[in-house]
Amino acid sequence: MLRVDFRKPKDKIGSSPAAPLFSVWATAVGRGARARVPSPLRKPAYRAFARATGADLGEAELDLGAYASFGDLFARKLRPGARPIETDPRAVISPCDGVVAARGLATDGELIQAKGLNYRLEDLVVDAEMARALVNGPYATIYLSPRDYHRVHAPVDGKLTGYTYVPGEQWPVNLRVAARRDQLLVRNERVVIWLETTLGIVAIVMVGATGVGNIRLAHAPDSVTWRHAGELRTIEVHDVRVARGDELGAFRLGSTVVMLFEPGVVELSGDVGQVMRMVERVGAAT
Repeated sequence: MLRVDFRKPKDKIGSSPAAPLFSVWATAVGRGARARVPSPLRKPAYRAFARATGADLGEAELDLGAYASFGDLFARKLRPGARPIETDPRAVISPCDGVVAARGLATDGELIQAKGLNYRLEDLVVDAEMARALVNGPYATIYLSPRDYHRVHAPVDGKLTGYTYVPGEQWPVNLRVAARRDQLLVRNERVVIWLETTLGIVAIVMVGATGVGNIRLAHAPDSVTWRHAGELRTIEVHDVRVARGDELGAFRLGSTVVMLFEPGVVELSGDVGQVMRMVERVGAAT
């Protein structure tokens, strides 16, 4: 069950004068991803994409010809049994595929975007009370490239309590751009997924990127990013429990996920630059 509250968005942090022009280009990229690929061209086109990017399409749930667009291919599900879930009850698993862009503690509410570039936890989640619970806690930022599986999953067991949708821009979030564009992750459109767990509050932030005005949420199918209204929204969810590895949402192009925990409850592993796969163990409860 969902309950939606509407609020005016905050002023965009460091909004760039180039943002309107870039938004037009990002919209064109998004439309291209949603464009229908003629049936006879799908398999050769998708196999060419896999060769160019290194994507493993052998894990896809459906025959390649069943994906009507590149966006559908990006948001593909895995075939049953492709990735067995970690059974250790203390384990924390990676919520997605990708490369570790940053990892550490949100010391005094600051997170690292890239070397020399920090941003505020409260600006990321746009909820002062929730942010206070996560100050000094461990976090990991994972960048998803076009080669990666693009669905996002629960890293631990818990109860889904709600979403915070934050409107924003659609700048690329690849590692090169993140290293030079200040406040990138708090400029871009995103959805904060809130979990209540035995480890306390857990936040999974899905940050959109170029052309990704389409973050799909597993338990809010009629509310796909709510971007048409351009408003910051809080969405309460009731009576939805998720197990480690259960799907939370999906991207349709490359993006970034930030995973945050309360202080002292888990130890996360993984070095910056390390490749992660969804369901891979990335930490454990303390």
